[in-house]
Parts: sequence; C-alpha cells; structure tokens
Amino acid sequence: MKRKGIRGAMALFILLAMVITQSISVSAAASKFVTSVNTTSKVVALTFDDGADGANTNKILDILAKNNVKATFFLTGSGANNHPQYIKNIAAKGHQLGNHSYTHPDFTKLTATQMKSELDRTEALTKSLTGKTTKPIFRAPFGAVNSTVLSGVGAAGYGYTIQWNIDTIDWKGLTASQINTKVQTNIKPGSIVLMHTGAGAPGTPLALPTMISQLKAKGYKFVTVSQLLAYQNTSTNKTYTVKSGDTLYSIARTYGVTVSALAAANNITNYSLIYVGQVLIIPGTTVTPPPSTTVKYTVKSGDTLYKIATMYNTTVAKIAAANNITNVNSIYVGQVLIIPTTTVTPPTTTVKYTVKSGDTLYKIATMYNTTVAKIAAANNITNVNSIYVGQVLTIPK
Repeated sequence: MKRKGIRGAMALFILLAMVITQSISVSAAASKFVTSVNTTSKVVALTFDDGADGANTNKILDILAKNNVKATFFLTGSGANNHPQYIKNIAAKGHQLGNHSYTHPDFTKLTATQMKSELDRTEALTKSLTGKTTKPIFRAPFGAVNSTVLSGVGAAGYGYTIQWNIDTIDWKGLTASQINTKVQTNIKPGSIVLMHTGAGAPGTPLALPTMISQLKAKGYKFVTVSQLLAYQNTSTNKTYTVKSGDTLYSIARTYGVTVSALAAANNITNYSLIYVGQVLIIPGTTVTPPPSTTVKYTVKSGDTLYKIATMYNTTVAKIAAANNITNVNSIYVGQVLIIPTTTVTPPTTTVKYTVKSGDTLYKIATMYNTTVAKIAAANNITNVNSIYVGQVLTIPK
C-alpha cells in the first residue's frame, strides 16, 4: 500500500509540474508583433534583410559609417555561411543583429520544433562569428506571420517579431529615386524601414545617402530596433491585463477608446490575436462621441455590415463602433443600425488577385505595397488568417 501511495504521489507531482511548466510556457510564449512604434519622437529604424548573397553589405556599411547611422540587420544562417566576413563586419560596426531564420522558409508552414531549429541554427552560427546574439528580435521570411508563428517564435526566445510600416520593395530592382520616394512619403515618428543587402536590390546603396540626408533635414534620428522599442509612448496611457473572455472590442468599450486605437497602441494587426495574461497599453485619447446627425438603417435579409457600409460610403469598423457591435458577423433582420455620417472615400482604382497555395495576407500585401488592414477591409475579412486558395481578392491601390 505504501508503494502505491508513493507512486501515486510521484505521479501527481509530475503531473502538477507538467501543468505548471505548460502554463508558464504559454504565458511567456507569444512574440510581440511590431510594425512601428507609437511615439511622438522623430526616430526611425533602418533595417536590412541579409539573404544568401549579401552583395551590397559592405557598400551599405560604408555609407552608414560615413553618416554616423546605426541600423539593424536581420541575418539568415545561409547568408552567414556564404559570407561570414560580411557578418563579422556588420557586428564590428556596432549594428544590431536580428534573426531571419536559416533557410528562409515560410514559418506559417513549419512546426514549432522546425521554427526553433531554424532560429537556433542561425543564432549559434551568428554567435560563433560575432560573439553577439540575435535575440530578442526576429523577422519572418516573406513577412508570413500568424498566431502559431508568434507562439513558436516566442517560445524559442524571440520576444519581438519585427515587421515594418515602410516596405521599399527594393528587391524588385527599384531605382534609388523610387526607393527614397517610398521612404520620404511614408515616414512617421517610430517608423521601421525594410531594405535588403542582396544583389537584387542594387538601388539601395545608391538611395541611402540621399535618404539619410533628407530624413536628417526633417529632424529624424536613426536608431536600432531595440532602441526604437524603448520609445514606445506610454506617458498618458494605462495598462490592462487580458482576462478570459476578453476581446479587443470589449476592452475598447470599457476604456472608451476605439478598437483601432487600441490595436495601434499595441501593434496588433489581427484583432483576434490577444491572449490571457497579455498586458495591453490603453491609449489615453478618448473616443469622440458619435456624430450628432446620423442615419438609421433597418437590416434586411441578405445584408452584411460590409454591404451596408458600402451603401453608405463608410466603414464596417465605424458602424460596429457606433452600434457597440463586437462581432461584425452578428447582425439580424429587423435590427436598427446607426450609420455614422462621416464618409470615407473608397479607393479609386483596384486590382484583383487570386490566392495561391502558400499565400498569406502579409505576403500579398507586401507584393502590392499595401497593408494587411487595407486588403482585409476591401474584402470584408474579419480574420486575417482565413483566406483560401482560389479566393479572388480586391487589392486597394
């Protein structure tokens, strides 16, 4: 009997240990998805993805040194293998290093174990070459990210998944002038600029001197990604820890802010991607009361919020906010909706794209130099991970 009791106690102890370990791992797992930083300070992070050839690396390093600019380089293990001296040069010049995987695969198609292997191999090689770590920042190949990727990457020790808000699409062979124009017309405090070091982006080293000079003339300071993250503006903001059953809509309503403002303050691109225990910044700006003059509409059979928003030249988000709707798919026949009178001009030109195997909204948005949010809005997509092969998407220009 004693043995059975001891065995039972040991089994219970092991089970409890597993549960505790799992809950710690879950709460610490998710990597924070960052496209830019919410700040009023004129700071910008120049970032470079280093691929297999890295042909322009030394040219870029020389230009950055001449202009006293520190940047962030996201390294691939294959690139580090092919040009180890370039990687050593990047580190020697004092730039920040980030992880861009080993073989540059689509992480949305990998298991957590495969993700960790990709990251660990690059980290080990980088450390052996430079003595520096790539943690805690990761950039997903192709910008392909979903909740599974954020969990897997976070569990591997990368607390931040760094996207961008300015994509120069220099890899398409754009000229120096075209690259610089993309940056100057889209720059804002807290921006992250995406560029590449490879031979496929010959315009980048040519664009950099003018780009840096013009940004300095506008009052911008150049920082690494980790330095940029420290500028996150929380001076007038509260924080809230997500509880079971919470949604961004319910939290926004509680604090009198908009869902979009809440998402922007926390760099959330998928409104469904929040998790219990996540600490959210609540922006201090309060939402403006609904307009005093409104239109009312009674929902008819076959109506959707997107259809109604299109009829009244407004957005789904605005109708949802005006009517305290937390699920944009849950409207019913006979429901009376308040239609905000503020109008939004729809895009004047669009293109169509048919989803192919392996596509994600992030990948498609990058191809067309637009944002995931714009494509989702144009196609009434409420879950940015729910697209399917053969689906025809409207791409707003």
